Amino acid sequence: MSFKDYIVSDKLICGGQPVIRGTRVTLRTVLASLAEGDSIEEILKAFPTLSYEAIRAVIAYAASSAEEDLPLPPVPVAA
Repeated sequence: MSFKDYIVSDKLICGGQPVIRGTRVTLRTVLASLAEGDSIEEILKAFPTLSYEAIRAVIAYAASSAEEDLPLPPVPVAA
């Protein structure tokens, strides 16, 4: 999944925070909702301008960002 079609950052929209294209819904809002345990269906109901694909793009963006910024712990070796 390429998040680039769904996510934009414009200093004139939400102070430059990344948002879902065509909306003022920030990625932080969607990620916080997921972290609180909201389902994708609940988020779509709360933000009807979003799509399932847009939420998947937010998750892909977060995973990519984490991959770039955080050192990964070593994977345990199976005995």
